[in-house]
Amino acid sequence: MTAGTDGRRTRRRWSFLDDLQRATPTVRLLVLTQLTFNVGFFMVLPYLSVHLTSDLGLGAALVGVVLGIRTFSQQGLFFVGGTLADRFGIKPVVLVGCGLRVLGFLGLAVFDSLAGVLVATVLVGFAAALFSPAVESAVAIEAGKSERLGGPGRVETFALLSVCNQIGSFTGPLVGSLLLLVDFRVACLVAAVIFVVIIAAHLKWLPNEPGEHHDEPWHAGWTDVVHNKLFVLFAIAMSAQLVAYNQLYLLLPLEIERAWGSQKVLGWFFALSAVFVVTSQLPITRKVRNRSPLLVLPIGFAVMAVAFLVRSYGSSRRRLHDRPEETTEIDSEM
Repeated sequence: MTAGTDGRRTRRRWSFLDDLQRATPTVRLLVLTQLTFNVGFFMVLPYLSVHLTSDLGLGAALVGVVLGIRTFSQQGLFFVGGTLADRFGIKPVVLVGCGLRVLGFLGLAVFDSLAGVLVATVLVGFAAALFSPAVESAVAIEAGKSERLGGPGRVETFALLSVCNQIGSFTGPLVGSLLLLVDFRVACLVAAVIFVVIIAAHLKWLPNEPGEHHDEPWHAGWTDVVHNKLFVLFAIAMSAQLVAYNQLYLLLPLEIERAWGSQKVLGWFFALSAVFVVTSQLPITRKVRNRSPLLVLPIGFAVMAVAFLVRSYGSSRRRLHDRPEETTEIDSEM
């Protein structure tokens, strides 16, 4: 009994490493480089809004426009990366995307003007619009091959990808907070170097195969997508989720700066969120993988909605609490 219990405990404790070991070599490369993507990305992005306001003197509304354009150039243009990967293959699209992100981070390190920062921010976002759909497509293809051979299936593989995403999301802000002790530009330069390393790894190990639809018309894949009503509904729902989630990149840094007078603790907020996902993603996935997505997805969206309501309520109470103190101080000065 004890041995069996210990075995089950060991299995739970090291399930991430077990799943990583069971994955195919290409999946391991993709999920680990996805982890590295996020390390480089989250070293910079959570601190970008504070850099724009504190270092460059931009107003909060203008910062919101810059970050909104970055979000659109990334998530809003995923269809570009997916279409190109289907046409030209995954490897060249991933490499071009990583190269554009290097240029974007270098631009954020160099430019102080609004125009320069805007161009660099668009490059950072559009880079992910290229490599992220290509990487996820490659993961799906490899997971399908693995499933047919009796290995980890799509659900387990994408859960592994999500865990690696969150490990990067956990590590990146912490590394970025340390580099910010030197300068924001140093964090951008280090992130650029990380993506240069990723380019080298993909050049060496990522298989170079033709696109899944390289011999079909450009619109062939889109015709299938548009006629899949359930997928279109899912895409609309995820778009709404991304609109809400990306508010955190603007609001959370500014709120922390207002409350603490510093952005040093920001990395720990993102780290706490990432640790929760890393420790719970694979166990939860195993429990719900046989449940219908029509049940699981609405529950997930509802939990996120409640989280934003709680956040909004707490922020409102804080403002109401601070306002009388501000009024009293003004009255005493008068």
